[in-house]
Amino acid sequence: MKPLLNNRILLVLLVALSGYGYIIGCKHDNEIPPPPAITGTTYKPGTAVFLPGNMTAGNANEWKLDKVHSSVLWSGAYIGAAGLLTGRFNQFGMHEVVDAEMINYNTTGQPLKDTSWAFYEGDDSKSYFTGYVQINQSNTGEPGRDAGCNITTLGTIAITSGVQNLTVGNLAKIKTTKIAFDPSTGDYTVNLNLIWQGKLASPATKALVGKLKLIKRATIAGTAPYDVFGLQLSFQFNKTDFGIVSTSIGDKIDIQCNMNFNNK
Repeated sequence: MKPLLNNRILLVLLVALSGYGYIIGCKHDNEIPPPPAITGTTYKPGTAVFLPGNMTAGNANEWKLDKVHSSVLWSGAYIGAAGLLTGRFNQFGMHEVVDAEMINYNTTGQPLKDTSWAFYEGDDSKSYFTGYVQINQSNTGEPGRDAGCNITTLGTIAITSGVQNLTVGNLAKIKTTKIAFDPSTGDYTVNLNLIWQGKLASPATKALVGKLKLIKRATIAGTAPYDVFGLQLSFQFNKTDFGIVSTSIGDKIDIQCNMNFNNK
């Protein structure tokens, strides 16, 4: 029995030594090296130019705001819960509303031409836009809220049928002060002013920073083809800067503007 046991011990030692030799001799020469670290992509702007002109129907060089397919959305944290309160503004435009134009308009359409903008994809210094929303046109999908607590909370008045209310107490406006292309994302950084009275005695102006994405020009095929492009702006503001107090919604309000244009 003793020789057999010695043979088994010897066999185990030989196997162990062989494995150790293999490990020592292995230099990973056949392994694929790891890929090099990925560096950030650098984007370059294009050269497209979009201008409204006089918004003449049929002029393919003049771009028109397609309000029916555009939107201005808002959202904020619901206090005491994990979800969001959300809504949209039914009436908005891209016009620099001056004091003399802050009146009621007896129309159901756009009260003013949406011509206060220009976008030069490759020349930030020439790009700008202004816009507005009618505060009493906030639409949460709950008529009781929209015509009730929202009106009093936001410091405005109820909707009058057939009237576009562009008076100072019912108007929030934005106006860009700088638009700059961001080569790290391919989008744009936007400095803008938000002007709104809210529950204050007179309008306040707050400087904000937002992000702008250009949706590239594309052709819509059909019997009468036309082109489209889009601008998507997002920014955030604090409702307390405008005297708004609410037990339902948090202080920070996110705004997303989805503006679509065509050259029909």
